[in-house]
Amino acid sequence: MSANVYPCGFGTRRLRRDYFCPKRIARWGVQSSDGPMANVVVIGAQWGDEGKGKIVDWLSIEADVVVRFQGGHNAGHTLVIGNEVYKLALLPSGIVRPGKLSVIGNGVVLDPYHLVEEIAKLGGQGVQISPANLKIAENVTLILGLHRELDAHRESSSSDALKIGTTKRGIGPAYEDKVGRRAIRLMDLAEPALLDQKIARLLAHHEPLRRGLGLEPVSARAIRDELDCIAPKVLPYMAATWELLEEARRAGKRILFEGAQGALLDVDHGTYPFVTSSNTVAASAATGSGLGPKAIGYVLGIAKAYTTRVGGGPFPTELLDAIGEKIGDRGREFGTNTGRRRRCGWFDAVLVRQTVKTSGIDGIALTKLDILDGFEEVKVCTSYQLDGQRIDRLPASQAAQARVEPVYETIAGWDGVTAGARSWADLPAQAIKYVRRIEELIEAPVTLLSTSPERADTILVHNPFRD
Repeated sequence: MSANVYPCGFGTRRLRRDYFCPKRIARWGVQSSDGPMANVVVIGAQWGDEGKGKIVDWLSIEADVVVRFQGGHNAGHTLVIGNEVYKLALLPSGIVRPGKLSVIGNGVVLDPYHLVEEIAKLGGQGVQISPANLKIAENVTLILGLHRELDAHRESSSSDALKIGTTKRGIGPAYEDKVGRRAIRLMDLAEPALLDQKIARLLAHHEPLRRGLGLEPVSARAIRDELDCIAPKVLPYMAATWELLEEARRAGKRILFEGAQGALLDVDHGTYPFVTSSNTVAASAATGSGLGPKAIGYVLGIAKAYTTRVGGGPFPTELLDAIGEKIGDRGREFGTNTGRRRRCGWFDAVLVRQTVKTSGIDGIALTKLDILDGFEEVKVCTSYQLDGQRIDRLPASQAAQARVEPVYETIAGWDGVTAGARSWADLPAQAIKYVRRIEELIEAPVTLLSTSPERADTILVHNPFRD
């Protein structure tokens, strides 16, 4: 191929020799194929709770901007920095790092009252938060009291048909109003003259819904008071964040996109209907931040060395025995914000392999390997049996998902300790074999290996920011 012919989908396309010249790169943010791609997306590769907080914090050292691009305050991250433990629910993990810009993107649903409480709580721990280091998308959807009440009513219902296993924090109902084009958004608080008609449109949907559910009516005045009270506390953070992020991208800043929950809770690609109400796969980093898909460089998936989930829904490798109990106790498998005990099971390579494909994952950060220390043997699910047939994917059908049975491969355990390991030389040989086998089964390399909640207890194979 000649020097001025480049591959381009259907055949080839001829480009001028100066296409990748420095001036063009500076003007348009174009990057040559041999240059580093600065931006990294971090997503959970299972059902969430994989330890994204530590990994995002670890990566934020090199990032200039950390963006939360979907979800609400139902998915928490625990960060351990020195002797201090920070529990975050809505704020991006980069907020605890001085000199970083944190952004809550338009793909998030924002409970403004919780935001103010979380800012105050972190302030009590010495974290300085102001409009200088936190920006919130002007078009972010707000979670209101009526959303929380509706969510709690559904989950408390005696009808199993209404229960999904949510955190009752109003996330789903807020997303419903967003796609129904009746949501109150942050920018609406800055236009009080128009707010009453937007509340009326919202109530045109909720009033008959609440009557049908037997809930007390809510007045437009109550909603207006709820919004007027909080507006002065949150509007100072409002910004056209898509524009700020594009400027940062063109300036060569390193952007870290932080997802909530896990890819198996994606409303399209997860275990529907036992999912969250947003897209959690890597592609939603573009939609939920306002940047184009080319802004995404490296996709890092986070997976535990075993599997957990909370709430209802299928879980092929769930262990309802003493082993599952032991994993849960050793791994301290309780929700960061809810305190709910997580369901535990063996590593499911079928699910993670599927996530690798649906999210375009480049590498995996494997966490909590130390929880498996001392087991005589560990098991990995390599495929499923469904109605007598061997299959290598999780079917989309809810009924089929409930019927699949795991096919296990048994791997010898290890007597040594992986907890606190910071190099491959610190790991027992059999633990390394376990990691290598997981790589083969999920068809993706292990980029990082985490061996404790401490940030320094991380074995780096490949730095995503230096792709």
